[in-house]
Amino acid sequence: MIEIVFATNNENKLTEIRNILGTTFSLLCLGDLKIYDDIPENEPTLEGNAMQKARYIYKMVNIPVFADDTGLEIESLNGLPGVNSARFAGEDKNSDSNIDKVLKMMGTSVNRGARFRTVIALILDGSEFTFEGTVKGRIITERRGREGFGYDPVFVPDGGDLTFAEMPLNEKNMISHRAKAFEKLREFLLHYNHKDNKGAI
Repeated sequence: MIEIVFATNNENKLTEIRNILGTTFSLLCLGDLKIYDDIPENEPTLEGNAMQKARYIYKMVNIPVFADDTGLEIESLNGLPGVNSARFAGEDKNSDSNIDKVLKMMGTSVNRGARFRTVIALILDGSEFTFEGTVKGRIITERRGREGFGYDPVFVPDGGDLTFAEMPLNEKNMISHRAKAFEKLREFLLHYNHKDNKGAI
């Protein structure tokens, strides 16, 4: 079984990703390795943050590592909150406060268009790779649903009527930004692992 480290201790993310990657991979989180560092993520882009986190952990464990960063990009807010999505309302990363700030800033704006974007950075045998997934949708004016996390209660993907927080996890994982990025990662790892065992994980 392929062993790989996901540079996070976010239980919500771990649940989603284990659902996506399945049993082909032995997915370790930072807690499994007794790593509780405050990992730096002070780059100005999602790509930069994801790679910064992956490099930080790879130097410590020297086994395959991937990290992700996700941003909500709202058209009427010129792409905000973007790379600062998790800390939009403060360093405590409070999802309710972040949603409140977004809704207040958007007000009664007619343009509710937005997209979620996830970037994954993978370090494997010293080489670096990135994978991206996006999903377009709209921001509604009040919260709906109890599933998911982050901005899920106010985001409705294009073509649907339910927010991410109203969808069962399996349904969300068929269309979400994170699912698309991690599916690309999964396919890459499966392909990489069968290159005549050269550089296999």
